[in-house]
Amino acid sequence: MLWDSMINFFKSWFNYPGVGWGYMLGGIVLAIIFGGIWLLGLQPKVNKKPGLWAVAVVSAFLTLLAITFVQIPLQYYYGQLLESNISQRALLDWLLLAGIPTVLISGLVQEGAKMIPMVFWWQRSGRKIEPREGLLIGAMAGAGFGVFEAVWVHNQVFMAGWTWDVISIDWVNALIPFWDRLWVIAIHISVAALAGYGLAKGKGWQFYLLASVLHGVVNYFVLPFQKGLLTSNQVEIYTAVIGILVMLAVLWLRWRKDNEEPAMPVEEVAPTGLDTPAATDV
Repeated sequence: MLWDSMINFFKSWFNYPGVGWGYMLGGIVLAIIFGGIWLLGLQPKVNKKPGLWAVAVVSAFLTLLAITFVQIPLQYYYGQLLESNISQRALLDWLLLAGIPTVLISGLVQEGAKMIPMVFWWQRSGRKIEPREGLLIGAMAGAGFGVFEAVWVHNQVFMAGWTWDVISIDWVNALIPFWDRLWVIAIHISVAALAGYGLAKGKGWQFYLLASVLHGVVNYFVLPFQKGLLTSNQVEIYTAVIGILVMLAVLWLRWRKDNEEPAMPVEEVAPTGLDTPAATDV
């Protein structure tokens, strides 16, 4: 059963039955626009370093593989462990605490997968790159998966029956899934950028953990939503606030004027490793 669920999840990223080409193309274009909005502020200059496109593509597919074959099984077996030792009533009462490992798993696995192309670039550069270069490499890694995931989420929304007519009925709720992706992409880009920055500064594992925790914090808001403590709109607002704050920090690191030097070569960093109101899980 678990294996079938994993394979079906993986296939769902490439197969959208019932979604017309117009909607599918619209979902792709919208995802690219969302990613472009945030990258515009960072200006990664992909024309001068076309290898950054490869970082984005590799990150997208590696992260999907990591979610499918690492994150899902870990979360499944953790859930089984809880269910076999805790009653459903107690589990619901303690959801805000019991759910922490689940959200941390998502952060650790996804940010770890994004770091793989960053580490490869870093190694090929003699383990010595400028901090801003590391930041931009990380931003492209985050953008690659963020845009890829947004395409998937948009098409899941279309498969659920979303049409333009929905906007005329309830435009706020109709647009929430797309609003959600705008900020989730910002989070993917910004936290991965922090990881890349830390790698270049010789603090790869520390910034990897920071990126993973920030990722997990965003996913954590789903738990109080499930307990009825937050509304879907409140979750979206909190997601946007975190996205803005982390992105502002990354923009500051990108554009501040100083004479930062790359860290001296250090030992290789090996990384160890998206339930939502609309699609807030990242």
